Amino acid sequence: MASQTQGKVAIVTGASSGIGKATSITLSKAGYRVVLVARREAELKATAEECSSETLVTPGDVADELFAAKVFEEAVKRFGRVDVLFNVSLILLVNCSMIGFIHMVDGLQIPQNAGISLPAVPIEDIPVKDFRRVIDVNLTSAFIFIREAFKVFKNQTPQGGRIINNGSIAAYAPRPMAIAYTASKHATTGLTKSTSLDGRNFNITCTQIDIGNAQTQMVADYGPTGQLQPNGQQMVEGSFDVQHVANAILHIANLPLDVTVLFMNIMATTMPFSASSMHHFSSQVAVRSYADKSFWEGGQKGKEWRLKSAFRISFLQE
Repeated sequence: MASQTQGKVAIVTGASSGIGKATSITLSKAGYRVVLVARREAELKATAEECSSETLVTPGDVADELFAAKVFEEAVKRFGRVDVLFNVSLILLVNCSMIGFIHMVDGLQIPQNAGISLPAVPIEDIPVKDFRRVIDVNLTSAFIFIREAFKVFKNQTPQGGRIINNGSIAAYAPRPMAIAYTASKHATTGLTKSTSLDGRNFNITCTQIDIGNAQTQMVADYGPTGQLQPNGQQMVEGSFDVQHVANAILHIANLPLDVTVLFMNIMATTMPFSASSMHHFSSQVAVRSYADKSFWEGGQKGKEWRLKSAFRISFLQE
C-alpha cells in the first residue's frame, strides 16, 4: 500500500488524541506524510513519535482562520502539496452521563484525557458563548480548513484533493442535552454536500464519516453507568476499536479522485441507534464520471439509481 501513497500529504486536525491520532499514525504507516494539527503541542509531538513517516507538528486553534492559512502554507512549503484533509476536531457540551470527561479550555468544556464531573445542562442554561464556541470548532473550523484546502487543491499540479469531515451519529440521532453538538453535526452534512458539489469540477472530493462509539478516551470516560438515552435512563453501549475508523479513512483517502464516498457510517454493532434511528441511512457512493452535465442532458437529472440494496447513487443538483 505504501507504494500507492508514498509522498502523499495529509493534514489531520484533532491529531493529538483519539480518532485523529489513530488516523495520523495509520496514514503515516501507509506512506503519507502527515501534518498534525491540534491545540496541545506536547500531545501532537507524542503522536509524531508514533508516526512512521515525516510529520509536521502545527499546534493552534482550529477555529482561527489565520492559523488555518498558516497550516496550509507551512504544509506546502515543507512538502510541496496537500492531498488529503481530515477535519476531526470537535467540542461536545457535557450531559449528565459524561463522567470525568471534561477539561476546561478558555472557560469551555472540552473532551480531554482527564477532568471533572459536571451536572446536566438544560437548553435554557447553556450560555450563548458556549454554544457559539461549539459551532466555531465543530462547523466553522471545518469550513475554514476546507476553504484553505480549496485554495491549494485548485492551484496545485496535479489538481485536486480529498476532504474528509468527521460527522457523527448525532447528525441523524441526537442525544439528550447535546443541542449545540447535534446542531453542528447536522450542519456538517450540508457543508459536506456543498463542498462535494462545488469541488467536483476541480477534482476535489468530500466525504462525511459518521462514527458511533469508537473506543477513544471520550467513550471510556462515560464511565460504568454508561450513556444517557432518550428515555432518560443511562446504559452502557457497545463500542469498537478506533483502528477500524482509521482503516476506513485510509481506504477513502486511497480511492482515485474520480470516485467519491459521500457518506460513510461506522459504528458498534450493538449501539441502540443502530436499530431505532439509523434505519433510513445507507452508504452513498457518488461516481463522478456518471454525474456530469452530459449525462443529465438525457433526461436523467435528479433521478436516483440503486445498485443492489446496499448502495445508492444520488446525483448532485445544481
